[in-house]
Amino acid sequence: MSAKILIVDDEASIRDYLRNVLKMASYSVEEVSSGHSLESRLKGEPVDIVVLDLGLPDADGLNLIPEIKNRWTSSEIIVLTGNSSTDKVVSAVKKGAFHFLEKNTLAKSQDHLLLHIERALERKIQIEESTNLKKAISTLKGGESPVFQSPSMKAALKTIERVAPTDVSVFIIGESGTGKEVIADLIHNTSNRNKGPLVKINCAALPVNLIESELFGSVKGAFTDAIDREGLFTQAEGGTLFLDELSEMPVETQSKLLRVLQEREARRVGGRKSYKINCRIIAATNRKVEDAIREGKLREDLYYRIGTIEINIPPLRERVTDILPLGEMFLKRYVAQAGRQVLGFSKEAQEKLKSYDWPGNVRQLQNEIQRAALMCEGELIEASDLTIKSAQSPEAPESALTLMEAMEYNTIKAVLKETGGNKLETARRLGIGRQTLYNKIKAYNIPL
Repeated sequence: MSAKILIVDDEASIRDYLRNVLKMASYSVEEVSSGHSLESRLKGEPVDIVVLDLGLPDADGLNLIPEIKNRWTSSEIIVLTGNSSTDKVVSAVKKGAFHFLEKNTLAKSQDHLLLHIERALERKIQIEESTNLKKAISTLKGGESPVFQSPSMKAALKTIERVAPTDVSVFIIGESGTGKEVIADLIHNTSNRNKGPLVKINCAALPVNLIESELFGSVKGAFTDAIDREGLFTQAEGGTLFLDELSEMPVETQSKLLRVLQEREARRVGGRKSYKINCRIIAATNRKVEDAIREGKLREDLYYRIGTIEINIPPLRERVTDILPLGEMFLKRYVAQAGRQVLGFSKEAQEKLKSYDWPGNVRQLQNEIQRAALMCEGELIEASDLTIKSAQSPEAPESALTLMEAMEYNTIKAVLKETGGNKLETARRLGIGRQTLYNKIKAYNIPL
């Protein structure tokens, strides 16, 4: 669904111009020509963005800003001015406007107008996500039915609340599927950088020869097929960069990353000039830090640089008290999406859920509940509706994976069988690097 924009301006030529530009950019556009007509429109459904003329003949635009924000709390406002009066602009921003545009410059640059529309929409989405996540933290740690009842997760949430508003680097440690990326989302969206982007990279998923250009950018001709491109540090400007599976990053690249973090500036691959970086770093690993350092997978000095705050996410098997609350949360979500009347779990199903080891952790639990919510025939999910087995089965790791991951798992397993276990040939047939294949074999625990 396209974003809805309301134009409030008494000049027909301005409304016509804005309407044409915004509709060409696939936005849904409404328009009113006075403060009086805006009053009537505010009684209806809110829009995403209000483009407001401060010089309406029957109303002071500055006084309309708080009225709009009171009625439509999540709508963003871009004000139009006939001149760039600093006092008016400052007052508009203080009252809740997102940005201002001068009328006499509108026709000179459509891109300028659309850029600020996009930024306003991004801010609206991020604020809504931040609000939802703050509510989520409250729900997760307390309330009538807290999702996290284990002391370890309550402690983790308390740490998140304390460190999120700061710029301190955070290192998240936990097995695959425990929710490290969700924790990174929570930290970013409850931080002072939540208006900036959250850029994510899985360090295990990129070929060794591309990871540096992905992080720092590259200039044309720096290597075969190299093009001018900005790196993730540039994309994360003003926001957060999440380095998932940091211990799978080549040690040589870790050394360069350490220097970048120390000097707060980076250089594109093949470039001559450095550029300043301005982003928060959150990193994660599914390895034990001590083991990763001892095995040479993680530079100790990089760990001390990034690991100012460490958040450990225990595996689900070590926090059994969280299993049923999480299961109930997932069940409510999926029955609502599917329009089904499933009220909960039978006692037998509850016992089966609590007694299982959950090698795929929360991700596996989520997938299991989604299947059961769709397939069960009664008002309660019975033990027979669950595909997990009482005894752990090492031959069925697919149950811990998402649909796309299960497809990848089965594809790699099949090609390995075709090549007689030849990893080099398997990587060639799959079109991926050998190290990437090794990482995926280890991550999916594929038998060889």
